[in-house]
Amino acid sequence: MGRVRSAVTRANQKLPIQLAATLLAGSTLLSFLFGFFRMRLLNGTYYDSYKEGYDAYIAAFTVPDFMFFILVSGALSVTFIPVFNQRLGSGNKKSAWELSTSVINFMALLTLAASILIIIFAEPLVRYVIAPGLSESGIALATSMMRVIAVNPFLFAIATVIASIQQAVGRFTFFALAPILYNIGIIIGITVFTGGITIFGVQIFEGGIMGVALGVVLGSILQLIVSTVGLIGLGFDYQFKIFWRNRGFRQVLKLLPPRSIDQGMDYLVGIVETNLASRMSAGTLAAYNQAVALHMAPINLIGVAISTAAFPKMTERIGQGRPDLFRSDLQTIIRVIIWLSMPVAAIAFFTRGYLVNFIKNGGDALMAGLLGSLALAILFRSIYFIAARSFYAQQDTRTPLYISLFAIALNIGLAVWFTTQLNMGAYGLGYAQSLVAVFEVIILFTVMNHRIKGLVSAELLRAIMKMAIATTIMSVICYVMVQLFQLQNEDASFLATFPKFVLIAATSMAVYLVVSRLLHLKEADPIIHRLDQLLFAHAR
Repeated sequence: MGRVRSAVTRANQKLPIQLAATLLAGSTLLSFLFGFFRMRLLNGTYYDSYKEGYDAYIAAFTVPDFMFFILVSGALSVTFIPVFNQRLGSGNKKSAWELSTSVINFMALLTLAASILIIIFAEPLVRYVIAPGLSESGIALATSMMRVIAVNPFLFAIATVIASIQQAVGRFTFFALAPILYNIGIIIGITVFTGGITIFGVQIFEGGIMGVALGVVLGSILQLIVSTVGLIGLGFDYQFKIFWRNRGFRQVLKLLPPRSIDQGMDYLVGIVETNLASRMSAGTLAAYNQAVALHMAPINLIGVAISTAAFPKMTERIGQGRPDLFRSDLQTIIRVIIWLSMPVAAIAFFTRGYLVNFIKNGGDALMAGLLGSLALAILFRSIYFIAARSFYAQQDTRTPLYISLFAIALNIGLAVWFTTQLNMGAYGLGYAQSLVAVFEVIILFTVMNHRIKGLVSAELLRAIMKMAIATTIMSVICYVMVQLFQLQNEDASFLATFPKFVLIAATSMAVYLVVSRLLHLKEADPIIHRLDQLLFAHAR
């Protein structure tokens, strides 16, 4: 046991921002690969043969996910970490651990109550709020699956607090592993549980798509276990108690509601989108959900990973009373995120047919079109996360909330208008998302630039313009290559399309890298230097 504890402690060492961001991006990529494999399995089993069941599966997640997002999710990490770091920074470990144990117990009680309410009211929620457009059998299936998945908010809440503790002290190893195991659990549900469960010759579960819901619960349990292992070596002192008088805990409770409402209201858009998509043809809800998942992959790989890794350091700059260093660090992170996400968004748009083919043999025109409508959101949603965290680092959760409330109202209004009045169908949902993403980032930076003078400097704007020029040149090359290597009828499998996609994406990014270098964008230097070492070091 001592050796295991020692090994876990070594694996969970504190990492610098660059290495932490690389680890998070790598684990996020691996998690998304498992996620895409999961979607590929689901598509192969249910998308063409049982679209109504697939739509019901998507609808079943809506309320449990909403409760998790509004009560925990990112709301907790951006409110808990700054307060927790303050306690550790001042050397008050006792207060820091009291804060941690109080938040774990409080969130566990809160989400347990939410899970019970979901189980009780699942049927009317599905029938009248979430997916009224489903058939009676679809509503019944979605209700049953929602009651199984209802335990997720409780399991996720505990895992999220534990993960936030590790984030706060710069330990990301086990935090990075958790989402991978979640996807593995769902894959087990698809490949094993859907065939039924038999113990000692007695069948205790018949199988079918309900087995996927059981896999979701298994994934949540695995995620909680690996998150808990990550506490080894941190000196965490858990107590089955809520320290109501702890000032840090009271501060978190004070900061939490605005961010929770922000998160919950943001997810409200997803509920409205589910409601609208359920009224369209069977399979539309599943197609839109998967297009959203595809567009979220680069957002999480770039925007979320980098912002998550940088956030503890940003809070430290504020705690040190160094707004100048805070501004400098923020400008650097913004440049990196834009430099990475701008070409990726362009490549995603032009290669959308290939990307959809990876999760569904033979592709799907509706999914590809929906992904194209979300391409602009890839860039601006990636920027959004660091923009919002610049406020959270200053323990300001209200300003992003006010901006978000208006953006959410606009998103819902545009989604309803585009789909019902302009008859744009599911594409209206994607275009609404993209337009609002642009609007929200512009407002956030306008406010932050007013607060932190010189943030949006002439140098930053010139750099962004150069990135746009490089992306435009790259887009021309990408478009030409897509035309040269168009998908054919025989390109139905992953193995047939992946080499073409790699060739297109690699060539496009190589062009972008060269043009960035010619335009003197410093973000290209580390990559070019690394490539030079790998390719030409032996020749010297």
